[in-house]
Amino acid sequence: MRVSIVRNPGRNLIRNSVCWALCVLFPLSLAATDSARTAPPAMLRSKGGVWINGGESPESTAIFPGDSLETKTGSVANLDAGGSSVLIQPESLVKFNGDSLTLEHGSVLVITSTTMSVHVNCIKVVPVSVAWTQYQVTDLNGTVHVSAIKSDVNLEGGAHLKKSSPETTSQSGTVHEGQQAQREESEACGAADQPRAPGRALNTKWLETAGSVGGGGLVLCLLLCKGTSASPVSPSQP
Repeated sequence: MRVSIVRNPGRNLIRNSVCWALCVLFPLSLAATDSARTAPPAMLRSKGGVWINGGESPESTAIFPGDSLETKTGSVANLDAGGSSVLIQPESLVKFNGDSLTLEHGSVLVITSTTMSVHVNCIKVVPVSVAWTQYQVTDLNGTVHVSAIKSDVNLEGGAHLKKSSPETTSQSGTVHEGQQAQREESEACGAADQPRAPGRALNTKWLETAGSVGGGGLVLCLLLCKGTSASPVSPSQP
C-alpha cells in the first residue's frame, strides 16, 4: 500500500513567518518596557556620608523607586524628583517610592508642587493641593512631628491628632500653614505595626518578573518554530 504525504507549502511559510516574527518582536517589547522602567525618576546629591541600599553614594547619582537612602551624622542629601525637592536631614533613613517617601527614622523637608507625600508607619502626610507646599516631617523615638511651613497638609491614617500646644497644633486632620502637629505611632498605629524593617537593599522584583516572562516567551517561540519542521501527513500514513 502506497503512503501519500500531503504537504501545504503556503501554510508552512505563513506559520514560519509568524513564529519567527514573534521571536524577534518579543525581546524588543521587553527591552522597551525595561527602558521605560529604568528611566531615572530622581537625582540624589550629597557631599558624602550618604548610603544607598547599604553602599556609599557618589556625590550625584540617579535614584529609583524602592531605593533606601541613609544619611550619617552631620551629612545631608538633596533629592530632586520632577516637581519635588527633598532635604534629607542627618541620621535619617528614607525609602523612595517614586511619588512618595517612607520615613523610617529622622527628618525630611519637602518642597513640592506634585503632592509628594511622606509615610511614617500607618501615618500619611500629604499636601492638600498641587500648589507649592513646604512641610517637614520628623520621626524620632516613635513620635511623629509635622510642620506646615507653606500651604496646608493633611494627616491621614491612625487616630486623631494629639494636641501638643493650643496655639500651634491643629485638632483636625489638616495642619494649616504655620501650624504644627504630632502623633504617637503606638497610639495611631498600634504596637503590632511597629517597628518596621528598612526596604530591601535592591529593588529586583520587576527584574525577576521580567526574566520569568521573557524566558517563558522565548521557549514558547522556539517550540512553535521547531514544530514547523515536521510536515503533516495524510491519515493513510501507518
